Amino acid sequence: MRVLKNEQARTDLLNRLRRAEGQLRGIQRMVEEGENCLKIGQQFSAVRKALDSTYLRMTVCYLEQELQNRIQPDESQQSDLQAMMKDMETLLARMG
Repeated sequence: MRVLKNEQARTDLLNRLRRAEGQLRGIQRMVEEGENCLKIGQQFSAVRKALDSTYLRMTVCYLEQELQNRIQPDESQQSDLQAMMKDMETLLARMG
């Protein structure tokens, strides 16, 4: 089992999850207070998008970590790898 080694990526993922958690609590409060279903549905949509985005970021982080472990790029290749990962993230985001 691999662990998320990049501290910045870990912090980013945790912040995204905490934000989604807060949105879910807000939805629970809206339901408890009998809020309009349309407004609740809009919030559900926002949480789903936030979680999808977080999952995408985690997937890209995993791919980046695995590629770095397998190919061990030298300094000149590192920026190429980062550019490729950014492009991959963009392409994956369009799939959703």
